[in-house]
Amino acid sequence: MGIGRLGARLLIGGLFVGHGTQKLLGWFGGPGRAGTEGMMEALEMRPAKVHATLAGATETAAGALLAAGLATPLAASAITGVMTTAIRKVHLPNGPWNANGGWEYNAVLIGAVTALAETGPGELSLDHALGIERRGPAWALAALATGVATSFLTVELGRRGRPGVTAAPVGAAAPEDTAGDPTTRGA
Repeated sequence: MGIGRLGARLLIGGLFVGHGTQKLLGWFGGPGRAGTEGMMEALEMRPAKVHATLAGATETAAGALLAAGLATPLAASAITGVMTTAIRKVHLPNGPWNANGGWEYNAVLIGAVTALAETGPGELSLDHALGIERRGPAWALAALATGVATSFLTVELGRRGRPGVTAAPVGAAAPEDTAGDPTTRGA
């Protein structure tokens, strides 16, 4: 099972590093900061510049932590937070199915990182090597609850912000297809 957990961590973590750098740097066909700021403004996540930077940084850092198997419950919580926000702000009205722009992909990722928080990152991880591995149902539930609560707080704070005057229009710096990024598709 150690190899399976390592594979899941590397795949999910690596993809989140990619998603974060799409937002921050425009890598992998992503929108970059200007496009992400425009998306955040359109989603009423204000101030858009702050939310764009935090979303990209959270995805990048959480992905790196998950891939390394370091602070695994924290990584799971952060990924849960950004995916819950994506569900609430973009995908929920589209129903569950990914083919319709729905939330199934985001929910599967939340389930996967919650499972990793419960089982732990495995022997092939920095948590294990450093003797700081935290796992079990309580850690999984704490990661899940913290991620969901953080999403609700983030959305509420974003809603209270004032509209930006210099926000880039949605998609201004983003290519037509943002490589399947669930937070930019359909925005």
